[in-house]
Amino acid sequence: MPGSGPRNHRLRRRVDITCHSGHPDLLAVNGVGPEAAARLLAAVGDNPERLRSEAAFAHLCVVAHIPASSGRRDRHRLNRGGNWSANAALYRIVVVRMRHDPRTHDYIACRTAQGLQKKDIIRCLKRYVAREVFRALTCADIPRIDLAHAA
Repeated sequence: MPGSGPRNHRLRRRVDITCHSGHPDLLAVNGVGPEAAARLLAAVGDNPERLRSEAAFAHLCVVAHIPASSGRRDRHRLNRGGNWSANAALYRIVVVRMRHDPRTHDYIACRTAQGLQKKDIIRCLKRYVAREVFRALTCADIPRIDLAHAA
């Protein structure tokens, strides 16, 4: 979060408390920090039970692909509707994994050998991360936290 004033410090503290106390499983996912978790939790909202499948969560986070093939090449494009803030959080998680996770390095090498471009590999990785995040969100009991008393 930009800025370093006392108000931003209190806000960052509230985000950390909310994420750590309400969703420790989400923060346990590789590459998910408090800010990305906060964006994903904001996208899900107060009623995560409305997301009946990981495909619905993928559509919400703008990582559900739609076939866009023409000619000899199989391509996909992203669904344009959804929460772009959640998509940005998934992108940041993928970038962190691309830098630090050996499994992701192996996956990128394999997919590059298959002829995929970097943007296509990132699209696939965001979908995998969305699956992991959905499992973390739905497996945890979601307590209601009063943010007015969290600080």
